[in-house]
Amino acid sequence: MTSLFERLKNDCHDDWHDYTHHAFVEGMGDCSLPNAAFQDYLVQDYLFLIQFARAYALAIYKGRSLDEMRNGLEGLKAILDVEMDLHVRLCGKWGLSPNDLEASPEKTPTVAYTRFVLDAGNAGDLLDLYIALAPCMIGYGEIGARLAPSANADNPYSEWINEYASDGYQSLMHATVANLDALAADMMNEARYPRLKSLFATATRLERDFWQMGMDAA
Repeated sequence: MTSLFERLKNDCHDDWHDYTHHAFVEGMGDCSLPNAAFQDYLVQDYLFLIQFARAYALAIYKGRSLDEMRNGLEGLKAILDVEMDLHVRLCGKWGLSPNDLEASPEKTPTVAYTRFVLDAGNAGDLLDLYIALAPCMIGYGEIGARLAPSANADNPYSEWINEYASDGYQSLMHATVANLDALAADMMNEARYPRLKSLFATATRLERDFWQMGMDAA
C-alpha cells in the first residue's frame, strides 16, 4: 500500500524534484557550491530550527495520547540535541558563536517558511502540522542518502551530508513517514486530501526557496 507521503510526493512530483535536486543540493554533492552560500544557509537554518522546535513543541501540545506526545518529543529532541549542534559545530569553524547565530536577522524566506508551518499547526490539527513539517524532515533524509557516496574527505560538505545520511536520521525519517500513515488512518478521508496536498506542496516550494536564498547570497 502506498504511504501518504509517497502519494503526496508523486502528486507534487515537480515541486519535490525542484527542492531535492536544487542547484544548492547538487553543489554540495559535486563540491561546486560556493562556501558563502553554505555559510548563509547555515545561519538562516539555525534560525529556522528555532521555529521548527516550537512547531514540534506544538505537536506535543496537540497530541491526543502519550504516544503522539512522545512522537513530538522525538522530533523536538532531534532538532535541539542533534541538528542545532551540527550547525554550531560548522559555524564555529568560521568563528560564529551560538549567540552570533541567534542574534542574526531572519531573512524573508526564513520567516515565510517557519511561520507557514506554525500557522498550519495552529489553525489545523496534528495531521496538518506534520504534513507541513514533512518536506523538511523527510526531504533532508532523502537528500542525505542520495549524496552520501560523495561525502569523502575532499568534500567540504561531507559533515552535513553524513549527518542526514546517518542511521539515526534515516530512522527518524522513516518514523516520520510511518507517523503520517498512522495519523491519516485515523484523521483523513478523501475529501480532506486536497487540503493536505496543498499544505505539502506549499511547504515543498518554501524549502526550494530556502535553498535559493543561500544561492542568492553567494
